[in-house]
Amino acid sequence: MKGLFGSLGAKAQSAGAGANDLVKEGSDRAFMADVVEASRTVPVIVDFWATWCGPCKQLGPALERLVRGAKGAVRLVKIDIDRNPAIAGQLRVQSIPAVYAFFQGRPVDFFVGALPESQLKAFVDRLLKLPGGGAAAGPGDDLEEALAEAHRILDEGDAASAREIYQDILTHEPSHAGAFAGLIRCLIAMGDLKRARQLVDKPPERLAGDKAVAAAKAALEVAEQSRSVGSVRELQGRVTAAPDDHQARFDLALALFAEGRREDAVGALLEIMRRNREWNEQQARKQLVKFFDVFGPTDPLTISSRRRLSSILFS
Repeated sequence: MKGLFGSLGAKAQSAGAGANDLVKEGSDRAFMADVVEASRTVPVIVDFWATWCGPCKQLGPALERLVRGAKGAVRLVKIDIDRNPAIAGQLRVQSIPAVYAFFQGRPVDFFVGALPESQLKAFVDRLLKLPGGGAAAGPGDDLEEALAEAHRILDEGDAASAREIYQDILTHEPSHAGAFAGLIRCLIAMGDLKRARQLVDKPPERLAGDKAVAAAKAALEVAEQSRSVGSVRELQGRVTAAPDDHQARFDLALALFAEGRREDAVGALLEIMRRNREWNEQQARKQLVKFFDVFGPTDPLTISSRRRLSSILFS
């Protein structure tokens, strides 16, 4: 992920590329650059065709006209499947013409067969309406796109790669709250709680009250709590043997959270509330609130769990 941005203006320049760059002959070897990476700026249509395919000869020119008419808001890559069978095979193309649309590095739409031009235009129009699609990207757009990619990678469990992107963003914008919070979460996921604590304790001045940073701080506090509570298996055994051992159930919630089992962790705390809401000065409720801070107010688990908590408190 090093050199993710290169020049922050590169995407803005590519979005305004000349007409000759809007339609190109593609290949298996160049697919990552011409399609996957290029689609992080604008939607890219991939036309799988062959010289012997009659309908392909009708579809191709029509697609080219529409793409050129969009004036850089969408691109077209034409791939001869006889010369380049690998990508077509990966996408399980069984008949041609087959047309796929990529955006943000992923397939987002497709069709098979030669469509009338009115349906082709509707296909292209849908791509232009994608969030962030069809517009030239400036430096700020670059940063936010990279941030979204880092979030996705972190959610998929690759904290090391996500950390590199967050650090790259912070190189260009040291007070970027989302990247700073993301970096903290990466360090937590990688088990480097010491470094995460150093960042939390001395954030850039502008970020001291930021909500994303506060949520990352809450995640760190939960991770620190979880370090010495024991294993899930051991704690489950203790809770099974003594259902009213609220400390064991509380520790189990922390251990479950550390394993990424969020719903089970919340459920353990809610069970403490159901059995004894005043236990240890409402420690279970306070921990739930901390979990909600980590999840964020719009997370479906936060919303559903708040409802369950309210039903317990006001029953």
